[in-house]
Amino acid sequence: MFNHKLHAWLERYFYQPGYFEIVISTLLLPFSLIYYCLVWLKFKLAKPVKFSIPVISVGNLILGGSGKTPLTKAIFNEFSHKYKIFIILRGYKRESKGMQIVALNGVIKCDVATSGDEAMEYAISLKNANVIVSNDRKIAIDKAISLGANLVILDDGFGKADIYKLNILLHPAKEPRLNFTIPSGVYRYPKSFYNLADITLKSGDIIKENSIINPTDKMVLVSGIANPSRLSFIYDRCVGYEHFGDHHKFSKFECESILKKYNADSLLVTQKDYVKIKDFGLKLSILELKTTILPNLIDKIDMFIKSYQISDRIYSNSQKGDLC
Repeated sequence: MFNHKLHAWLERYFYQPGYFEIVISTLLLPFSLIYYCLVWLKFKLAKPVKFSIPVISVGNLILGGSGKTPLTKAIFNEFSHKYKIFIILRGYKRESKGMQIVALNGVIKCDVATSGDEAMEYAISLKNANVIVSNDRKIAIDKAISLGANLVILDDGFGKADIYKLNILLHPAKEPRLNFTIPSGVYRYPKSFYNLADITLKSGDIIKENSIINPTDKMVLVSGIANPSRLSFIYDRCVGYEHFGDHHKFSKFECESILKKYNADSLLVTQKDYVKIKDFGLKLSILELKTTILPNLIDKIDMFIKSYQISDRIYSNSQKGDLC
Protein backbone atom coordinates (compact mmCIF):
# COMPACT_ATOMS: atom_id res chain seq x y z
CA MET A 1 0.00 0.00 0.00
CA PHE A 2 2.83 2.38 0.88
CA ASN A 3 4.53 1.74 -2.48
CA HIS A 4 1.25 2.43 -4.30
CA LYS A 5 0.89 5.78 -2.57
CA LEU A 6 4.54 6.68 -3.10
CA HIS A 7 4.45 6.02 -6.84
CA ALA A 8 1.16 7.91 -7.19
CA TRP A 9 2.66 10.88 -5.36
CA LEU A 10 5.85 10.81 -7.46
CA GLU A 11 3.84 10.89 -10.67
CA ARG A 12 1.86 13.85 -9.35
CA TYR A 13 5.10 15.55 -8.22
CA PHE A 14 6.70 15.22 -11.64
CA TYR A 15 3.72 15.76 -13.93
CA GLN A 16 0.87 17.47 -12.05
CA PRO A 17 2.47 19.25 -9.10
CA GLY A 18 0.30 21.18 -6.68
CA TYR A 19 1.41 23.87 -4.27
CA PHE A 20 3.04 21.38 -1.87
CA GLU A 21 5.01 19.66 -4.66
CA ILE A 22 6.15 22.99 -6.11
CA VAL A 23 7.48 24.05 -2.70
CA ILE A 24 9.48 20.82 -2.41
CA SER A 25 10.76 21.22 -5.98
CA THR A 26 11.93 24.76 -5.21
CA LEU A 27 13.75 23.65 -2.06
CA LEU A 28 15.58 20.97 -4.05
CA LEU A 29 16.78 23.35 -6.78
CA PRO A 30 20.36 23.62 -5.44
CA PHE A 31 20.74 19.85 -5.79
CA SER A 32 19.30 20.01 -9.31
CA LEU A 33 21.88 22.65 -10.20
CA ILE A 34 24.71 20.42 -8.98
CA TYR A 35 23.27 17.51 -10.95
CA TYR A 36 22.90 19.72 -14.04
CA CYS A 37 26.57 20.73 -13.87
CA LEU A 38 27.75 17.13 -13.49
CA VAL A 39 25.73 15.99 -16.50
CA TRP A 40 26.93 18.95 -18.57
CA LEU A 41 30.57 18.13 -17.72
CA LYS A 42 30.03 14.48 -18.59
CA PHE A 43 28.87 15.35 -22.10
CA LYS A 44 31.40 18.15 -22.55
CA LEU A 45 34.41 16.01 -21.65
CA ALA A 46 33.29 12.83 -23.43
CA LYS A 47 35.40 11.52 -26.31
CA PRO A 48 33.11 9.32 -28.41
CA VAL A 49 34.51 6.00 -29.61
CA LYS A 50 33.54 5.08 -33.16
CA PHE A 51 32.92 1.37 -33.70
CA SER A 52 33.35 -0.53 -36.95
CA ILE A 53 29.57 -0.79 -37.37
CA PRO A 54 26.87 1.89 -37.04
CA VAL A 55 25.18 2.37 -33.68
CA ILE A 56 21.72 3.89 -33.24
CA SER A 57 20.45 5.11 -29.89
CA VAL A 58 16.77 5.41 -29.01
CA GLY A 59 16.38 7.51 -25.89
CA ASN A 60 14.60 10.24 -24.00
CA LEU A 61 15.49 12.96 -21.51
CA ILE A 62 13.05 12.16 -18.71
CA LEU A 63 12.70 9.45 -16.10
CA GLY A 64 10.40 6.66 -17.16
CA GLY A 65 8.90 5.76 -20.48
CA SER A 66 8.31 7.76 -23.63
CA GLY A 67 7.81 4.91 -26.07
CA LYS A 68 11.44 3.81 -26.50
CA THR A 69 10.65 0.11 -26.59
CA PRO A 70 7.96 0.22 -29.33
CA LEU A 71 10.16 2.52 -31.44
CA THR A 72 13.17 0.24 -31.02
CA LYS A 73 11.02 -2.68 -32.13
CA ALA A 74 9.83 -0.73 -35.16
CA ILE A 75 13.38 0.14 -36.23
CA PHE A 76 14.45 -3.48 -35.73
CA ASN A 77 11.57 -4.77 -37.84
CA GLU A 78 12.20 -2.20 -40.58
CA PHE A 79 15.90 -2.94 -41.00
CA SER A 80 16.37 -6.56 -39.82
CA HIS A 81 15.88 -7.89 -43.34
CA LYS A 82 18.98 -5.94 -44.42
CA TYR A 83 21.21 -6.15 -41.37
CA LYS A 84 21.97 -8.45 -38.46
CA ILE A 85 20.82 -6.20 -35.64
CA PHE A 86 21.63 -6.51 -31.97
CA ILE A 87 19.59 -4.62 -29.38
CA ILE A 88 21.69 -3.68 -26.36
CA LEU A 89 20.33 -2.33 -23.10
CA ARG A 90 21.20 -2.14 -19.43
CA GLY A 91 18.65 -4.67 -18.25
CA TYR A 92 17.38 -2.54 -15.41
CA LYS A 93 16.43 -4.40 -12.20
CA ARG A 94 17.65 -7.75 -13.51
CA GLU A 95 19.03 -10.17 -10.94
CA SER A 96 22.21 -10.89 -12.89
CA LYS A 97 25.48 -9.01 -13.20
CA GLY A 98 27.87 -8.33 -16.05
CA MET A 99 27.05 -8.98 -19.69
CA GLN A 100 24.36 -11.50 -20.55
CA ILE A 101 23.24 -12.74 -23.96
CA VAL A 102 19.45 -12.79 -23.75
CA ALA A 103 18.62 -13.93 -27.28
CA LEU A 104 20.70 -14.99 -30.27
CA ASN A 105 19.12 -15.52 -33.69
CA GLY A 106 15.74 -15.81 -32.01
CA VAL A 107 16.81 -18.41 -29.44
CA ILE A 108 16.26 -17.26 -25.85
CA LYS A 109 19.34 -17.94 -23.74
CA CYS A 110 18.19 -17.05 -20.20
CA ASP A 111 15.17 -16.38 -18.00
CA VAL A 112 13.49 -13.06 -17.26
CA ALA A 113 15.18 -12.72 -13.87
CA THR A 114 18.55 -12.80 -15.62
CA SER A 115 17.58 -10.53 -18.50
CA GLY A 116 15.17 -8.03 -16.96
CA ASP A 117 11.65 -7.44 -18.27
CA GLU A 118 12.42 -5.05 -21.14
CA ALA A 119 15.12 -7.26 -22.65
CA MET A 120 12.89 -10.31 -22.46
CA GLU A 121 10.09 -8.40 -24.16
CA TYR A 122 12.41 -7.85 -27.13
CA ALA A 123 13.52 -11.50 -27.09
CA ILE A 124 9.95 -12.83 -27.12
CA SER A 125 8.23 -10.35 -29.43
CA LEU A 126 10.81 -9.91 -32.21
CA LYS A 127 11.52 -12.45 -34.93
CA ASN A 128 15.15 -13.67 -34.91
CA ALA A 129 15.94 -11.32 -32.03
CA ASN A 130 19.49 -10.67 -30.88
CA VAL A 131 19.54 -9.07 -27.45
CA ILE A 132 22.35 -8.35 -24.99
CA VAL A 133 22.16 -6.73 -21.55
CA SER A 134 25.19 -5.04 -20.06
CA ASN A 135 25.98 -2.06 -17.85
CA ASP A 136 29.02 -1.46 -20.07
CA ARG A 137 27.60 -0.83 -23.53
CA LYS A 138 31.05 -0.79 -25.18
CA ILE A 139 31.79 -4.35 -24.08
CA ALA A 140 28.36 -5.40 -25.33
CA ILE A 141 28.90 -3.74 -28.72
CA ASP A 142 32.24 -5.53 -29.11
CA LYS A 143 30.52 -8.81 -28.26
CA ALA A 144 27.76 -8.13 -30.78
CA ILE A 145 30.36 -7.45 -33.49
CA SER A 146 32.10 -10.73 -32.66
CA LEU A 147 28.74 -12.48 -33.09
CA GLY A 148 28.25 -11.04 -36.56
CA ALA A 149 26.33 -7.83 -35.91
CA ASN A 150 26.45 -5.12 -38.55
CA LEU A 151 24.05 -2.76 -36.81
CA VAL A 152 23.43 -2.07 -33.11
CA ILE A 153 20.46 -0.35 -31.48
CA LEU A 154 21.01 1.00 -27.97
CA ASP A 155 17.82 1.15 -25.92
CA ASP A 156 18.15 4.22 -23.69
CA GLY A 157 21.65 5.02 -24.93
CA PHE A 158 21.55 8.82 -25.14
CA GLY A 159 23.54 9.22 -21.92
CA LYS A 160 26.41 7.15 -23.33
CA ALA A 161 28.21 10.22 -24.65
CA ASP A 162 31.43 8.24 -25.07
CA ILE A 163 29.93 6.21 -27.94
CA TYR A 164 29.61 7.62 -31.47
CA LYS A 165 26.04 7.01 -32.57
CA LEU A 166 22.91 8.35 -34.22
CA ASN A 167 20.93 9.88 -31.37
CA ILE A 168 17.14 9.63 -31.66
CA LEU A 169 15.27 11.33 -28.84
CA LEU A 170 11.58 10.95 -28.07
CA HIS A 171 9.43 13.61 -26.47
CA PRO A 172 7.05 12.27 -23.80
CA ALA A 173 3.38 12.14 -24.70
CA LYS A 174 2.70 14.27 -21.64
CA GLU A 175 5.24 17.06 -21.14
CA PRO A 176 6.33 17.67 -17.53
CA ARG A 177 5.06 20.87 -15.97
CA LEU A 178 8.43 21.67 -14.35
CA ASN A 179 11.43 21.74 -16.69
CA PHE A 180 14.05 21.03 -14.04
CA THR A 181 16.51 18.17 -13.77
CA ILE A 182 16.16 15.68 -10.94
CA PRO A 183 15.41 15.93 -8.05
CA SER A 184 13.44 19.15 -8.69
CA GLY A 185 11.97 17.77 -11.89
CA VAL A 186 11.68 14.64 -14.00
CA TYR A 187 14.50 15.43 -16.47
CA ARG A 188 17.51 13.10 -16.32
CA TYR A 189 19.24 15.39 -18.80
CA PRO A 190 18.57 19.11 -19.22
CA LYS A 191 15.71 19.92 -21.58
CA SER A 192 18.16 21.96 -23.69
CA PHE A 193 19.87 18.65 -24.57
CA TYR A 194 17.19 18.05 -27.19
CA ASN A 195 19.52 20.22 -29.28
CA LEU A 196 22.19 17.49 -29.06
CA ALA A 197 20.00 14.92 -30.78
CA ASP A 198 20.38 14.03 -34.44
CA ILE A 199 16.65 13.29 -34.66
CA THR A 200 13.97 14.49 -32.25
CA LEU A 201 10.57 12.85 -32.49
CA LYS A 202 7.18 13.89 -31.21
CA SER A 203 3.99 11.84 -31.18
CA GLY A 204 2.97 13.14 -34.61
CA ASP A 205 6.18 11.87 -36.22
CA ILE A 206 5.29 8.21 -35.70
CA ILE A 207 2.07 6.23 -35.86
CA LYS A 208 0.97 4.42 -32.69
CA GLU A 209 -1.71 1.75 -32.68
CA ASN A 210 -3.09 0.02 -29.60
CA SER A 211 -4.74 -3.36 -29.66
CA ILE A 212 -5.68 -6.03 -27.12
CA ILE A 213 -4.71 -9.65 -27.57
CA ASN A 214 -7.22 -12.09 -26.00
CA PRO A 215 -9.70 -9.46 -24.71
CA THR A 216 -12.44 -10.48 -22.26
CA ASP A 217 -15.59 -8.78 -20.99
CA LYS A 218 -14.21 -8.23 -17.48
CA MET A 219 -10.54 -7.28 -17.67
CA VAL A 220 -8.63 -5.72 -14.76
CA LEU A 221 -5.65 -3.60 -15.78
CA VAL A 222 -2.42 -4.40 -13.91
CA SER A 223 0.81 -2.54 -14.65
CA GLY A 224 4.35 -2.15 -13.42
CA ILE A 225 5.51 0.62 -15.73
CA ALA A 226 6.66 4.21 -15.37
CA ASN A 227 4.02 6.93 -15.77
CA PRO A 228 1.06 4.50 -15.60
CA SER A 229 -1.39 7.31 -16.33
CA ARG A 230 -0.36 6.74 -19.96
CA LEU A 231 -2.77 3.82 -19.85
CA SER A 232 -5.79 5.88 -18.82
CA PHE A 233 -7.21 5.62 -22.36
CA ILE A 234 -8.05 1.98 -21.66
CA TYR A 235 -9.70 2.43 -18.23
CA ASP A 236 -13.23 2.44 -19.61
CA ARG A 237 -12.76 -1.07 -20.97
CA CYS A 238 -11.70 -2.44 -17.59
CA VAL A 239 -13.50 -3.32 -14.35
CA GLY A 240 -10.64 -1.75 -12.41
CA TYR A 241 -6.93 -1.07 -12.41
CA GLU A 242 -3.93 -1.58 -10.15
CA HIS A 243 -0.62 0.24 -10.75
CA PHE A 244 2.69 -0.77 -9.21
CA GLY A 245 6.17 0.71 -9.45
CA ASP A 246 8.23 0.48 -12.63
CA HIS A 247 9.71 -3.02 -13.17
CA HIS A 248 7.61 -4.43 -10.32
CA LYS A 249 8.22 -8.13 -9.70
CA PHE A 250 4.78 -9.74 -9.57
CA SER A 251 3.91 -12.87 -7.63
CA LYS A 252 1.26 -15.38 -8.63
CA PHE A 253 -0.58 -14.83 -5.33
CA GLU A 254 -0.64 -11.07 -5.97
CA CYS A 255 -2.13 -11.51 -9.42
CA GLU A 256 -4.70 -14.06 -8.23
CA SER A 257 -5.75 -11.66 -5.45
CA ILE A 258 -6.33 -8.86 -7.95
CA LEU A 259 -8.46 -11.12 -10.16
CA LYS A 260 -10.53 -12.08 -7.12
CA LYS A 261 -10.80 -8.49 -5.83
CA TYR A 262 -12.40 -7.27 -9.07
CA ASN A 263 -14.14 -10.55 -9.99
CA ALA A 264 -12.32 -10.23 -13.31
CA ASP A 265 -12.12 -12.70 -16.17
CA SER A 266 -8.52 -11.77 -17.05
CA LEU A 267 -5.58 -9.57 -16.22
CA LEU A 268 -4.91 -6.90 -18.85
CA VAL A 269 -1.16 -6.34 -18.92
CA THR A 270 1.45 -4.62 -21.06
CA GLN A 271 3.94 -6.72 -23.00
CA LYS A 272 6.63 -5.62 -20.56
CA ASP A 273 4.66 -7.08 -17.64
CA TYR A 274 3.49 -10.12 -19.61
CA VAL A 275 6.99 -11.60 -19.71
CA LYS A 276 7.05 -11.70 -15.89
CA ILE A 277 3.66 -13.37 -15.33
CA LYS A 278 3.09 -15.46 -18.46
CA ASP A 279 3.99 -18.71 -16.64
CA PHE A 280 1.55 -18.23 -13.73
CA GLY A 281 -1.19 -20.12 -15.56
CA LEU A 282 -3.64 -17.20 -15.33
CA LYS A 283 -5.99 -15.82 -17.97
CA LEU A 284 -4.17 -12.88 -19.58
CA SER A 285 -5.16 -10.15 -22.01
CA ILE A 286 -2.22 -8.27 -23.49
CA LEU A 287 -2.15 -4.60 -24.38
CA GLU A 288 -0.04 -4.32 -27.51
CA LEU A 289 1.38 -0.98 -28.60
CA LYS A 290 2.63 -1.02 -32.16
CA THR A 291 4.69 1.85 -33.52
CA THR A 292 5.06 2.47 -37.24
CA ILE A 293 7.87 4.72 -38.37
CA LEU A 294 7.18 7.08 -41.23
CA PRO A 295 9.25 7.18 -44.45
CA ASN A 296 11.04 10.37 -43.41
CA LEU A 297 12.53 8.69 -40.34
CA ILE A 298 13.36 5.53 -42.29
CA ASP A 299 15.26 7.61 -44.83
CA LYS A 300 17.24 9.44 -42.14
CA ILE A 301 18.28 6.19 -40.46
CA ASP A 302 19.11 4.58 -43.80
CA MET A 303 21.21 7.59 -44.76
CA PHE A 304 23.17 7.37 -41.50
CA ILE A 305 23.87 3.67 -41.99
CA LYS A 306 24.96 4.07 -45.60
CA SER A 307 27.12 7.14 -44.95
CA TYR A 308 28.70 5.31 -42.00
CA GLN A 309 29.58 2.36 -44.22
CA ILE A 310 31.04 4.64 -46.89
CA SER A 311 33.13 6.64 -44.43
CA ASP A 312 34.34 3.41 -42.83
CA ARG A 313 35.49 2.08 -46.22
CA ILE A 314 37.23 5.36 -46.96
CA TYR A 315 38.93 5.20 -43.55
CA SER A 316 40.01 1.59 -44.14
CA ASN A 317 41.43 2.40 -47.59
CA SER A 318 43.35 5.38 -46.26
CA GLN A 319 44.84 3.21 -43.55
CA LYS A 320 46.01 0.74 -46.19
CA GLY A 321 47.51 3.61 -48.15
CA ASP A 322 49.43 4.76 -45.11
CA LEU A 323 50.89 1.31 -44.69
CA CYS A 324 52.12 1.38 -48.26
